[in-house]
Amino acid sequence: MLAPMDRAVAAIRAWAPPLPLPKYHRVYLVLREQLAEGRFDRGVPSELRLAGEFGVARVTVRRALAQLAAEGLIERAAGRGTVPLKRPDIDALGIAAPPADGRLGGLLENIVSMGLHTTVRVLECETAPAPDPVARALELASGTPVQKAVRVRATRQGPVSHITTWVPAALADGFGRRELARKPILVLLEASGVRIGRASQTITARLADAAVAPALGVSVGSALLAVSRLVRDSHDHPVQWLNGLYRPDRYQYDMQLSRVGSLDARVWVNREP
Repeated sequence: MLAPMDRAVAAIRAWAPPLPLPKYHRVYLVLREQLAEGRFDRGVPSELRLAGEFGVARVTVRRALAQLAAEGLIERAAGRGTVPLKRPDIDALGIAAPPADGRLGGLLENIVSMGLHTTVRVLECETAPAPDPVARALELASGTPVQKAVRVRATRQGPVSHITTWVPAALADGFGRRELARKPILVLLEASGVRIGRASQTITARLADAAVAPALGVSVGSALLAVSRLVRDSHDHPVQWLNGLYRPDRYQYDMQLSRVGSLDARVWVNREP
């Protein structure tokens, strides 16, 4: 007879069965991280050895290696085996964290840099009444018109992020789908006269659902980095609410920290002034 806790776990599993990544994709993710660490400078192990290490069939390893080769991270040649070509191109994206203290000194520069290294596809752009959660975030009355935009950013390797933004319609009057395909929203807002002040954000993890997974080229149930950011203008009025989902194998979030305080009470703070 199952204990109460076991019955609860069984009920949860029956209601929401696990959505595991395909085996080849799990092997691919691990090998990609190991390539980034320089683990295979002398060559990638053979299919047979990797199959034994991962406990999978050789065809699974072969598919993972084929994906790495397609991304230009390894080269497979007869007589030479499999060799790494370069480290994954995450650093080349110019994607970094905005200052933790909420200041936006480097955020616009970072967004412009990201725009130079990525392409954007606008999936949706419409003006509609703000749902209650959006209205609360933007400090608007429920039903106030807002512009909702959904975009996917990509590099040469493929999709990186699935971004949904809400902007008060009065501030988004000067741009639409065409402009959003060319420039980041914060750049468009500043061009319309909005002075960006500060931002607050949270970072967590989320599983890709059936709507997001195809856009990012991942399996349903894949782990994604989730970012929620509220941007305010220089008068502290909310001007943008953003929910972003990022592929962790193509995006990284960096911060520079320094220790401050007395020897008995040191804390880590962002290095930005």
